[in-house]
Amino acid sequence: MTNPFAFDFMRIALVLAVLIGLTAPAIGTFIVQRRLALLGDGIGHVALTGIGLGLLTSTSPVLGALVVSTLGAVAIEILRARSRTGGDVALALLFYGGLAGGVLLTNVEGGGTSLQSYLFGSITSVTVGDLYVVSALAVGVLAVVVLFGRELFLLCQDEEVARASGLPTRMLSLLIAVTAAVTVVIAMRAIGLLLVSALMVVPVAAAQQLTRSFLSTMLAAMGIGVLSAVTGLLASFENDLPPGPSIVLVALALFMAAVLWRAIGGSLTRDGRTGRTLRSGSEATADAEVHK
Repeated sequence: MTNPFAFDFMRIALVLAVLIGLTAPAIGTFIVQRRLALLGDGIGHVALTGIGLGLLTSTSPVLGALVVSTLGAVAIEILRARSRTGGDVALALLFYGGLAGGVLLTNVEGGGTSLQSYLFGSITSVTVGDLYVVSALAVGVLAVVVLFGRELFLLCQDEEVARASGLPTRMLSLLIAVTAAVTVVIAMRAIGLLLVSALMVVPVAAAQQLTRSFLSTMLAAMGIGVLSAVTGLLASFENDLPPGPSIVLVALALFMAAVLWRAIGGSLTRDGRTGRTLRSGSEATADAEVHK
């Protein structure tokens, strides 16, 4: 068996996988709580246009994706808050516009092969320079979660209550959207733009099966995210598979395991209660017989 850590690109990819595993579920917990689970998908499609611009102008596709996806995230919030357009319709508009713009610009540039690596991820395309940029962005995302976690939690629980409490709800909503855009850019080189949203949602859904409080759900989701990213990365290396689908399938397997764990645990709990009830009934009957 080949040692994956004998290769420089695998050591870089492993660090990247840990960063993605921590950041994507961390911001994903807020997104799921706000019932905007497809926000990452919408931003990922918008980022395609940024990549197309980067390839067309021979500049950094990562920087182009960061700028365009951030503007797209702001546009989603403005459409959602100030127009008669619902959140799902705003996301759909960005889906179509981002995908069309990205494919058009990439075709004009002639970089169809390069686009493929951004759509589904590519371990070998990650460079040391990418890692520095992604590490700085990941620190920024985690700092936002730590510094504004309480305010973001109140916003996600009930926007009206948060507004009545004096919180700047519009600014906080923009903060969540922009942070999600940055997270998409962080993860796009390893997982791919079409699959990055899965790592923002699936670990959170798995953690919700096992935990009850918001904080414990976030921490469990981050642990599941890291486990999914590292396991999927190593599996893709050993079997010569694309990393994005491998990571997402591992996350889905962990979700199914969490669902089964909860179902079995709930069944055992009910059986235990039923058993105690039956024993209590039998004991009561026996006591009644003794006292006759």
